[in-house]
Amino acid sequence: MTGQAANRDLLEMPLPSASERTEIENAQCATLNILEDFAAEKIALEGGQRATLNILEDFDAEKKRMAGAERAVLNILEDFASEKFQLEEFQHSFLNILEDFSQEKKQFEGTHRAVLNILEDFEGEKANVELANEQLEREIKERKRAEEEIQRSNRELSAANKELEAFSYSVSHDLRTPLRSIDGFSQALLEDYADKLDATAQDHLQRVRRAAQRMAALIDDMLNLSRVTRCELHSEKLDLTAMAKLILAELKEAEPSRRVEFVIESGLTAVGDPQLLRAAMENLLRNSWKYTSAHATARIEFGRSEAEERPSFFVRDDGAGFDPRYADRLFGAFQRLHTANEFPGTGVGLATVQRIIHRHGGEIWAEAAVEKGATFYFTL
Repeated sequence: MTGQAANRDLLEMPLPSASERTEIENAQCATLNILEDFAAEKIALEGGQRATLNILEDFDAEKKRMAGAERAVLNILEDFASEKFQLEEFQHSFLNILEDFSQEKKQFEGTHRAVLNILEDFEGEKANVELANEQLEREIKERKRAEEEIQRSNRELSAANKELEAFSYSVSHDLRTPLRSIDGFSQALLEDYADKLDATAQDHLQRVRRAAQRMAALIDDMLNLSRVTRCELHSEKLDLTAMAKLILAELKEAEPSRRVEFVIESGLTAVGDPQLLRAAMENLLRNSWKYTSAHATARIEFGRSEAEERPSFFVRDDGAGFDPRYADRLFGAFQRLHTANEFPGTGVGLATVQRIIHRHGGEIWAEAAVEKGATFYFTL
């Protein structure tokens, strides 16, 4: 529909009557009144809302002021409690000071009395000191006399040792000569007149030879024992591991058919006289070699033990061993726990070892059981 047609329709519509126009005007007036009342109510409502918001804001501000006041009151109470605690601590400290002062006063009085007692005893102590000085002077004089006596004894001992050494050499030479003759002529009889001697005579000559040889060995061992006591020590650092390996290698070379396991700990060193310690090590290792000879297989060990309070070296074997009840006889000269028929020897070797160890400031002891081997421990 076009605009012209619409306008025609409006022009053709009938006009309202006067009463209808009056009703329409009344309705419009009523609507305007309602709108004016609504606007007034809206303004009143907005004013109430603003008043409510202002009240709420004032209430929040009052609440914050109340919280601040409460915190201030709590801080005041906390400060008061702290001040009260500090005051109590101060009172406690003051009481302690008074108690300490009382104790110090008592100690001072005790010290004062002690000083008075010391002053009273001083005269007596002075007399005692003078008496002690006199006694000390007498002891110094006596010690000087004793030192002079020791020096004189040392000179006499040195001279006696030289005489003993000369005597030992002379005796050993004088004894060895007839012993060599006895052994030599006995051997000559056995070799040159064997066809003229019966078995009994040959056995007697063999016994004579063995006795002469044993006597010569005893003389050598006695001389070695005396030299150990008299000779001067020349200490140096020694490789005991290498020394043990060399000695056992020599023993193995002498009897290569024996089945013996050697267990030698590496890195073992000590400070001592090389000749004397070599003699001690050789005696101990030769004993292990000798006393394991009755076993088809054997084991010989050389090592270091940390079990005792003082670390020690040890030589251990699994040979014949000995009865531990007789261990105190081991290191005596000519003392043997096995017969010569079981194991050869003179009974001087361990006595020599003990003297060598003692000269190095050490100790030697043994542990063993019959047929379960033996262990010899020594310190340096």
